[in-house]
Amino acid sequence: MPITGIVLVIGVILFPIELGTIVMFFAGAVLLVIGMGFFQLGAEMAMEPLGEGIGAQISKTRRIAGVILIGFLMGAIITVSEPDLQVLAQQVPAIPNMVLILTVACGVGIFLALAILRILFRINLSTMLIVFYAVVIGLSLVVQKDFLAVGFDSGGVTTGPMTVPFIMAMGVGLASVRSDKNASGDSFGLVALSSIGPVLAVLILGCFYTPSETAYAVADLADVKTTWDVVREFLTDIPHYAREVAVSLMPVAVVFVLFQLFCRRYTKYQIRHIVMGFVYTYIGLVLFLCGVNVGFAPMGSLIGRELASATLRWLLIPIGMLIGYYIVKAEPAIQVLNHQVEGVTNGAVSAKAMNRCLSVGVAVSIGLAILRILTGLSIYWIVIPGYIIALILSRFVPNIFVGIAFDSGGVASGPMTTTFLLPLCIGACEAIGGNVMTDAFGVVALVALTPLIAVQIMGLQYQHKLAKAEESTEKALAEIDEIDEIMEFEED
Repeated sequence: MPITGIVLVIGVILFPIELGTIVMFFAGAVLLVIGMGFFQLGAEMAMEPLGEGIGAQISKTRRIAGVILIGFLMGAIITVSEPDLQVLAQQVPAIPNMVLILTVACGVGIFLALAILRILFRINLSTMLIVFYAVVIGLSLVVQKDFLAVGFDSGGVTTGPMTVPFIMAMGVGLASVRSDKNASGDSFGLVALSSIGPVLAVLILGCFYTPSETAYAVADLADVKTTWDVVREFLTDIPHYAREVAVSLMPVAVVFVLFQLFCRRYTKYQIRHIVMGFVYTYIGLVLFLCGVNVGFAPMGSLIGRELASATLRWLLIPIGMLIGYYIVKAEPAIQVLNHQVEGVTNGAVSAKAMNRCLSVGVAVSIGLAILRILTGLSIYWIVIPGYIIALILSRFVPNIFVGIAFDSGGVASGPMTTTFLLPLCIGACEAIGGNVMTDAFGVVALVALTPLIAVQIMGLQYQHKLAKAEESTEKALAEIDEIDEIMEFEED
């Protein structure tokens, strides 16, 4: 609703928007709200128990080769079915779609297997992140700059509405069989490590391909005159997204069937519950993607073009930051993450606090992305220092906040980012005559970066408050002991 209000204000105050266009946008917003509701219900009923069950079963597997194989296959299957990756693959020139998709899938599979081994062998997450990001930074120095932004973007798009609930629940399942004090903290971090694999894989792929100027073109909002025209536009596109989501969900459904046949983990009631969850997930994703792509994405491109063409084009920065702040609430996977964080930390980190922290982080990232478009600043000078700061913070923050922070970075860059903010940046870049490949792409990477720093700063504040509370408790206990000693002395 806040995003809808912002767009309406822009259409009234800054530049005129045709009434039919506004109606299309509002219709998309309604589908988005209904779709998000169905999706979150479905993810809770199906994806989370399935991922948790597979994670718990992996923990009982004694053969390391089997663990690695299962982790790799699950990572690859979930990634191939991720709608956000399909969107990105269509926009990258000089590389066939399937080559990019399979490369990213292999990267996720390898690093998900490594993330599982980290939980089983209790390896420090911060240490692994520092090592692998050092490799990423080193590789980024030799990759041509036209490919740098796409490489970092690929890490963000792979952690979307399909992968996040499943992978995070798998982490909970893996840690559930452990009884040590670090078990809950180690349940986070799978998304974080899984986001590194695609970046490394695509950067390596960039050494063999030479990208040219992108041919990205977002569809314009349809010219509608009556309410029936609006209904017809959405009804025409729903079958396309129905097929796309069916293909995305099919591999996960097959995994569920095979897992139940071999492990017999779920009761008949649980099976019916999970099947209904798949149905809700399917309905939710179809409505969500249709509403976002038909109503939201073209509006984002239109706003970007119009604001960048205006005299006060610098208004793009505060407007983009405002949209970025509120768009976090419209990312379905973020809500899944926030509630899991609240549950694992027993309310110490509330969903409301996580939402606020991520909103601030994403707002800053959108401001930086638009600043890059207006100035031509290379993404290298933002991403590399940003990751260095995040990795340094990881050495001083409680382990559980390190996992939450690096998971939230991947989760924040979901379908709303790729279908509204990316078109907004591309529309602005085209309006000022910039290089779309180097300047517009990279917004997903920046959205994935800033929450890493924001959440860890929240972790430092939490650590400080905890230390202060412990100090107050110790002082109070000391005073009680002193009173007891005085009373004993007086009795004597």
